[in-house]
Amino acid sequence: SLHRTSRALLQASGTPAHIAETVADVLVGASLTGHDSHGMLFLPRYLERIERGQIEPAAEPRIARENAGALLVDGRNGFGHHICRRAMSWAIDRARQSAVCCVNLENTTHIGRLGEYAEQAARAGCIGFITTGGGSNDAGQMVPFGGARPVLGTNPIAVGVPTGDDAPFVIDFATSVVAGGKILVAESENAELPPGAIVDKEGNPSVDPADYSNGGALLPVGGHKGYALALFSALLGGLTGDYDAARQSMNGLFMQVIDIASFTPLEQYRRNVRAFLDFVKATPPAPGFEEVIVPGDYEQSNRVSRTAAGIELPEDVCTKIAAWAGKLNVQIEGPVTG
Repeated sequence: SLHRTSRALLQASGTPAHIAETVADVLVGASLTGHDSHGMLFLPRYLERIERGQIEPAAEPRIARENAGALLVDGRNGFGHHICRRAMSWAIDRARQSAVCCVNLENTTHIGRLGEYAEQAARAGCIGFITTGGGSNDAGQMVPFGGARPVLGTNPIAVGVPTGDDAPFVIDFATSVVAGGKILVAESENAELPPGAIVDKEGNPSVDPADYSNGGALLPVGGHKGYALALFSALLGGLTGDYDAARQSMNGLFMQVIDIASFTPLEQYRRNVRAFLDFVKATPPAPGFEEVIVPGDYEQSNRVSRTAAGIELPEDVCTKIAAWAGKLNVQIEGPVTG
């Protein structure tokens, strides 16, 4: 129901069918994995951005520069989801020829959940690494460690490793304590944020998401360590060669794909990874914990439960989707309610 509705609304806004299919896949997929901060709540925002001319819905990515193991991809201001899937597919094909392929992307819009593309590499029998990051003097979300003004993005990092089953090893986290989308979720649910996630515009600790929207800032996870990772993410993005001196801005999106079979037999590696992860999970749980899990377990557990029970959307997201359906003369098929 959500997939059909997303496709119909996107196509009514000028998005070609194959791109609408991809965007719907990524949005619904994020909600299925339990990452609501990157899921269906973004659909109304994308429709607004199309209307404002901030997304070119029919744009196709192109390879601007290349060699055997590296690509520079121009997204042409199109949907980031379509651009990243295409770029990851190109990188997988190149890695199978040269063992490793690195990609930098420019001129792309919001790409959704990074773990989506790390999983794409893992499903192809590769290790995938992806990060998007940057900073500037006028569009910061996160303060540097010890700083009082936001100058960095959330600069997330994702890694995917195949395990031979339906639960690949997936790391996917912002270098801030919470991602920006988590604040949107908290606002839509009228909920508080965890302590230590944000400060208000005066630099005071806060748990109220409204304080972030009113000039506050995110804090780096792990203090100086998350701050250092955020900087590294921005520097990888800078491989596009762009630096805006006026804005003091460096940013971009970087991918790397490693072809496992170029180093060791793929099936043997998958078995070894699963055996090692299962060994770690068998560790006796500490007081207050029911079990030890590894990255990827959370997503797979949610996929199973939400596929069976459905995806619960905040009421305001349902209201916005219904409003866009009326505006674009799209008939919503099936239940889309909060």
